[in-house]
Amino acid sequence: MSRNTVGTDEPAIPRKTRLTRRTRNAPRRPGYGRLLRTPGAWTFLLPGFAARQPFAMLTIGIVLLVQHTTGSYGTAGAVAAVTGVSMALFAPQSGRLADRFGQRAVLVPGVLTHTVSAAALIVLALADAPLWALFIAAVPTGASVPQIGPMVRSRWAALLSGTSGTSSLLPTAAAFESVTDEFTFVIGPVLATALCTGVHPAAGLIAEAALTLVGGLLFAAQRGTQPRTGRRGTDASGEPEDPGEPRTSALSIPGVRVLAVAFLGIGSVFGGMQVSLTAFAEEIGAPGVNGVLYGIFAAGNMLAGIVCGAVAWKAGPRRRLLFGYTGLTLVASTLWAVNSAPLLAGLGLLVGLCIAPALITGYTLVESLVPASARTESFTWLTGAVALGQAAAVTAAGRLADAHGASTGFMVPLVGTVLALATLVVLRSRLAPKALGRVAARGMSHREPVAVD
Repeated sequence: MSRNTVGTDEPAIPRKTRLTRRTRNAPRRPGYGRLLRTPGAWTFLLPGFAARQPFAMLTIGIVLLVQHTTGSYGTAGAVAAVTGVSMALFAPQSGRLADRFGQRAVLVPGVLTHTVSAAALIVLALADAPLWALFIAAVPTGASVPQIGPMVRSRWAALLSGTSGTSSLLPTAAAFESVTDEFTFVIGPVLATALCTGVHPAAGLIAEAALTLVGGLLFAAQRGTQPRTGRRGTDASGEPEDPGEPRTSALSIPGVRVLAVAFLGIGSVFGGMQVSLTAFAEEIGAPGVNGVLYGIFAAGNMLAGIVCGAVAWKAGPRRRLLFGYTGLTLVASTLWAVNSAPLLAGLGLLVGLCIAPALITGYTLVESLVPASARTESFTWLTGAVALGQAAAVTAAGRLADAHGASTGFMVPLVGTVLALATLVVLRSRLAPKALGRVAARGMSHREPVAVD
């Protein structure tokens, strides 16, 4: 067929032929517009956004409250760390139960427990309770954090997998969810900081508990888009799983373990920057600027996430993960040397721009590595890894900031990303799906790149 365009002085071309050309030349890359037109999507997206907002407010809310009542960033970081470790340990179990019994069965008791536990933590902190009492309250507060992000991702996968013309939207959904996550980290820390500094030291944590309760219950009420439970799922290629196939634990898959280490490093960036930026704002006598600085960092994450969904990548996700993580490590290694708010804001923006590609490609790789029966669990392992890395970073950065100043707290993201990058480089072969040949035989040997409508 000729590639010449149709001109006014050329012979008329039959309409069917023009339509064929138009179809061939039309872009095949699905975008955000098509994704958001997926039937049933908005029923869980709106309540899901409200319910995941508290995740970005919890750590900073605890740090600001406990630091106010104790005067120590180390103590505040330790309490926040207990919450993060508890969430990291219990989140995968929550995901496994959601895969088995349904999301609603896990969410309803979870959000109620979280609300009561957060209220107890607030009361104890304001009453100057001993540290051990704060630790006791922090355990159920972290353990009951609803895993809305992984549950939303699981709902996307259930809606899009296995349907001709929509399975190619899965990478788009991964990018969209990363953008949504980072948007919450633009709003959450700024809102929590404003409430704690402008209203009351406990106001940020109170708002977090209230949003968790209302948003979590509204999300749980959306039964129509809840993924099927038990073994009645689909595999990575979108076909039904073998009913006789034993249930697989997500952590038993080597690639998931490697990604968990990578997400630990990302958590060290989140935690190290939260505490260090708070201490830096106190040092310069402008505590309110903390939320702005962290918001700029999160804005970089969000912008990079949007771009990742817009670019038609030629490189595979494994290579993109290594490339993005290298950039993250290089930028994070410069934070400790900066003592100017404008420069710190600029570097924070660059760090955020490097984090989103790593998160998106990590979640995209999970979809090809893990069967549907362990999908929510696998997402929660990664979310839990971020929380665990954040908890360790909050503790270490808090101690360093107390002893040597805010700038030393920025050493934590450097160390965390260097160790994670080394693990990724050495074990990168574990990120290749073992069932690639079987998937190719079913006509899915490659994924279509993603673009914005």
